[in-house]
Amino acid sequence: MIGAVLALLYAPKSGKELRSDLREKADDLLEGADEYLGAAQRRAGAVMSEAKKRSETLVTDAKKKADSLLVDAERVLTDAKQKATGAVEEAGRVKNAVKAGVEAFKEERRRS
Repeated sequence: MIGAVLALLYAPKSGKELRSDLREKADDLLEGADEYLGAAQRRAGAVMSEAKKRSETLVTDAKKKADSLLVDAERVLTDAKQKATGAVEEAGRVKNAVKAGVEAFKEERRRS
């Protein structure tokens, strides 16, 4: 671009021809800049679109994983509650058995 301008300035042309050439080169440069800007905008739009698709996919995957983790956590909690309930019931039976054994021992001592 700089070379083209320098070539125009050093070329042996009249002022009118030089201005015309400069105007033409400026128009070409502006047109090229417009094309470049348009291409850059299209590319930016495509990149943004792809980024949006990827982020939506990531969010969807994260939601699925979170739901799966919640289901697993609920299952573990339910199992723990059942085991705890079973342990409490078993402890109650052991307590009652010990109590009955103590009562039987006391009764046996009184008879002797």
